[in-house]
Amino acid sequence: MSDDLKRTVVWKNLLLDGRDYCGLWHTAEGWLLKGTVVGVLKDQRPVLATYEVHCDENWLTHRVQIERTIGGDVKTLNLSVESRGVWQSAGQELRNVRGCDDVDLAVTPATNALPIRRLNLQVGSSESIITAWVKFPELTVQPLSQRYTRLSKDTYRYESNTGFSAEIVVDDLGLVNTYPGGWERIGSL
Repeated sequence: MSDDLKRTVVWKNLLLDGRDYCGLWHTAEGWLLKGTVVGVLKDQRPVLATYEVHCDENWLTHRVQIERTIGGDVKTLNLSVESRGVWQSAGQELRNVRGCDDVDLAVTPATNALPIRRLNLQVGSSESIITAWVKFPELTVQPLSQRYTRLSKDTYRYESNTGFSAEIVVDDLGLVNTYPGGWERIGSL
């Protein structure tokens, strides 16, 4: 099976005053989210980030690569999930995120598609999960409790234990259309 591009999206990133270009691919392995973010941090420093999230057919995360550049400061993070829920980085197990099925990259709304697709909630249903949250621009990994509630065919309430919540609207592939205060889709193909 050759890789099949399902959709490309450009989001306006309201948090970084920038843009996020993302492609969703169906691959022989399963699914791939691949994107590039360009923006400006709160302190006016320009930032560039690239990411790849590889999942199996059931939307379980297997590999994550992210690189961010701020001036001459380049930082990379490579994660792998060796067996269900055992996360590794640089050959070391990340025990604090053991058991997580999904990665949540703070720099993009693309990873919201992972639990939305994996959980496949019915309207009115909700489920709590714990993700491996990659904070940005630090690229540190920590567990983040989240809850997704499907409000309608294309609308979900997202809540995290940080106290943040938002009603996000997605397309038929689970990719964000609008994420109040975070991202707005400005192009799609």
